Amino acid sequence: MSQAESTRDQAPETNAWNAQRRLVVGGVALIALAIAIYASILYHMVLFWHSSDDYSHGFLIVPLALFFAYERKYDLAAARIEGSWWGVVPLTLASLALAIGRLGVELMAMRTSFVLTLIGIVLLVFGRRIFRILLFPLLFLFLMVPLPQSLLNVVAFPLQLMAARMAEDALHFLAIPALVEGNIIHLANAELFVAEACSGLRSVMALLTLGVVMAKFFQRGAVARLLLVASTIPIAILVNAIRVTLTGILTHHYGQEAAHGTIHDFQGLITFGVAFLILMLEARTIDWVRSLRRPLRAGGGDA
Repeated sequence: MSQAESTRDQAPETNAWNAQRRLVVGGVALIALAIAIYASILYHMVLFWHSSDDYSHGFLIVPLALFFAYERKYDLAAARIEGSWWGVVPLTLASLALAIGRLGVELMAMRTSFVLTLIGIVLLVFGRRIFRILLFPLLFLFLMVPLPQSLLNVVAFPLQLMAARMAEDALHFLAIPALVEGNIIHLANAELFVAEACSGLRSVMALLTLGVVMAKFFQRGAVARLLLVASTIPIAILVNAIRVTLTGILTHHYGQEAAHGTIHDFQGLITFGVAFLILMLEARTIDWVRSLRRPLRAGGGDA
């Protein structure tokens, strides 16, 4: 083969590589432009993470999403970039969400619009293959968007009542006199007010994020992952009731001071650690059940 023929054979490959590179550069530029457009919205969302303990886990979402994407680097390198017009759909939804958020001063809509914009850019510029590879990191970003305060208020109060009732039953079991009125627990020598901060909502949001991460790393199969993630909500509620019960026990024996300050905060760390251990135990149990089912399947196949 002559040098001229070799050059002609390499030309289409070079052109294809240059086209792919231009698409990557264009996609990155569009993502950078989207970040610039949403800069004010993102800035105030980060401030909210800093000011609200319920969403302090938001600082971990983006680094984890980037790690999940990096984990698929070989799949991304092997996938061909072929833009899809389906990306117009999430971009249209993002525009509508942004417009509704601007008109109605609805922060969640504007923040959700940013994630939808990223999804639309990935699908429009990089195509469906890349989009499928990056689907989990992209959807994971929704966990950084705080829920509206109106919804939190609706959810928090029933959780406060539930925590108070469960703590009352536990205290009665331990022979500690207690009477619940709404979200107030009356003890023999003090009163405990189950405030919104003690509703367990903070544990629900943080443990939900932790459950998604654990399901990603430690579980295989959609059913096992969904089971692990869904269980984070009852686990968080149970553990929060344990925390309120522990506060009631300490208050009964050591007075009102035990319900406040460093002791109260330390209880929060302990109970979240308990929730994490329960979640780990559940993940191990799921693995154990699956390991028991494998020989049964193998035996059925032999028969």
